[in-house]
Amino acid sequence: MSETSTPRRVRKSPDERRAELAAAARDLALREGLDALTLRAVAAEAGVAPGLVAHYAPGMDELVAATFGDVVAGELAEVVALLQRVDPAAERIGILLSTMLDGSRADVTLVWVQAWAIGTRNDALAARVRVEMDDWQAAIAAEVQRGMDAGAFARGDAAAIAWHLVAMIDGLSAHTLVGWRGAPDLLSLTARAVAGLLGVDAAALGG
Repeated sequence: MSETSTPRRVRKSPDERRAELAAAARDLALREGLDALTLRAVAAEAGVAPGLVAHYAPGMDELVAATFGDVVAGELAEVVALLQRVDPAAERIGILLSTMLDGSRADVTLVWVQAWAIGTRNDALAARVRVEMDDWQAAIAAEVQRGMDAGAFARGDAAAIAWHLVAMIDGLSAHTLVGWRGAPDLLSLTARAVAGLLGVDAAALGG
């Protein structure tokens, strides 16, 4: 007679379970959008019962907000790391523009666009959107100020210029979600506009 045994289920710690659910929510948001995050959908993604998600998540509004923050903060960290691989200030801004406008980040763009809409009825998400927008603006302002301090860019209000860049990147990225490409070359046109703000030749930015 052969004996069979059932593998013992390993009980996960609360921190491990929270990390598992956060990863499932992030994957789901990147694949299907922020509005796909429901109790049942996150549970199905993680392969657990909905009650387990409800046990570990303080509420769906908070889970949506945390997932948004996880996605966009991760993108910012990735972009900042890319910029730090080179030294010339203009080249760094050029990398920023090409990275954000090359069409490869539609999944994160959708998360941003939906966050602005859903945030009108989700206070936790709205608060997190404001924090992440501030972080992006601050990171870009630091790059602009770095160029000004090095004499590579014309002197000006680095914070205000950063808001210009944020608005251009966000707006053009959102347009691409519906396949609208009225502009013949988004990167070239944006580089020319940014070059004017920085007082440099557009060619230095790759435009």
